[in-house]
Amino acid sequence: MPSFDVVSEVNKVELANSLDQSNKEISTRFDFKGSDARIEGKDLELTIYADDDFKLSQVKEVLIGKMTKRGIDTRVLEEGKKEKVSGNKMKEIITVKNGIPQDLGKKMIKLIKDSKMKVQASIQGETVRVTGGKRDDLQEAMQLLKQGITEVPLQFNNFRD
Repeated sequence: MPSFDVVSEVNKVELANSLDQSNKEISTRFDFKGSDARIEGKDLELTIYADDDFKLSQVKEVLIGKMTKRGIDTRVLEEGKKEKVSGNKMKEIITVKNGIPQDLGKKMIKLIKDSKMKVQASIQGETVRVTGGKRDDLQEAMQLLKQGITEVPLQFNNFRD
């Protein structure tokens, strides 16, 4: 029976490259001279450090620009709250979303069921598996999900005929 998996994954190599490029640009930019502006990444958690709120937003803009150039969708970023570290230095923790959350998976299944298509969907961990009788039905389901789900970037893999 034809099937495919719907996932939301981040290319960790490209994420690391965009982090390195961002830190390199921040270290050479004139408006960051003498400041403690940097981005640290550990697994899927990015920590942005800067001297004040304005520089924090500037560092975030540099990061988003580099991520976009490297083909990473910025919808995977979930901003945390801004905190004061010491004196007037600021930090913000940004989480990189990986995988499809349970509630979004349920929304996908409801979207597919409401469309009355001849496919079935089921949640399997952090992926949603869609199975159907014909390849054309599966391709219609892909288009439906691309249009209906805008919260996270979706990838379709493991397509089997």
